Amino acid sequence: MASMPAGAHQPSKERNSSSETIWAGGTPQPKARRPDEPLGTDSSQKRGEQGRKQALAPSLREKIAPVGIFAATMTKALLQSEIGLVPAHRGKVRDVYDLGEHLLLVATDRISAFDAVSPTAIPGKGILLTQMSLFWFELLGYPHHLVATQVKDYPEFLKPYADQLEGRSMLVRKAKRFDLECIVRGYIVGSGWKDYKKTSAICGHALPAGLLECQQLPKTIFTPSTKADAGHDENISVEEAKKIVGPQIAEYLEEASIAIYEKARTHAASVGIILADTKLEFGLIDGKVSLIDEVLTPDSSRFWPADGYAPGKGQPSFDKQYVRDYYESLAWDKNPPAPELPAEVVEKTLEKYREAYCRLTGRKDAPV
Repeated sequence: MASMPAGAHQPSKERNSSSETIWAGGTPQPKARRPDEPLGTDSSQKRGEQGRKQALAPSLREKIAPVGIFAATMTKALLQSEIGLVPAHRGKVRDVYDLGEHLLLVATDRISAFDAVSPTAIPGKGILLTQMSLFWFELLGYPHHLVATQVKDYPEFLKPYADQLEGRSMLVRKAKRFDLECIVRGYIVGSGWKDYKKTSAICGHALPAGLLECQQLPKTIFTPSTKADAGHDENISVEEAKKIVGPQIAEYLEEASIAIYEKARTHAASVGIILADTKLEFGLIDGKVSLIDEVLTPDSSRFWPADGYAPGKGQPSFDKQYVRDYYESLAWDKNPPAPELPAEVVEKTLEKYREAYCRLTGRKDAPV
């Protein structure tokens, strides 16, 4: 367990504290959840599910729109938002607007593969990603950056753009972002599998010989990467991460990330889904380490159906597998621009996102 700085508040034995002082860059930071404390055990949660929901301020339940509310208003895919402001950043999927005290994050229907954005959108994908993030923010009970997710709660000048924003956007507090992608792996796949074949290790974690592709790892590992504003993120060791954010913060983020992954993996397993790995991002808000950006969506995580799982080969997944497979079948050099996608690939991809949403949230129908 990561040790807390000298002088940090220590919870008494009489009550189970959900927060503790940490240090960030040598400056005392008030009230951040201890990463070694199991998520979901603070006092309000011990009073039951209702107590946990009441403890969230404001309640996420008030932010999540009813299922199906977007179907009538969504008539076409959103490749790019246009709300009368110049975005501070357009990523592969999200458009980010600086509103002063807050940021507005808009999840478009763009989809990327091999670091190239497809000219063909997946209609409703941004809504599904946003609604899944809201589900996880509530389930995890970890501090986060959300302020509002329904346009009726946004500033007045944004309301004329409800057709672009409803269901797919989040008004969030600004955070001092830690420049790390906090990647947690429970299975050996992707770049981790490639590293293991070359070095018998993943990001400095030595692993036993003879592991198979997609096999469950002996223990969950934290494999951070750099957070690049441009270009590619780079996998690094925990020791290298300590040089970027400091040793105590790096250990804190490692333990918090693993705790979040384990809680999410347990939930996913209960609905017949394997959470192979995930990428999380954190920042400081009022001195508190908080989850930022999306969380535990098919764009940031690998979800596999548990039925039919067999290590030693690639697994079917609830993500853009159909897009990758289609592009692999073309004589395309993987450099932008990416080719158009046929309607069949678009529909199959959307169905995978819908299935992931319904199975993970327990809802019968997807919002789009």
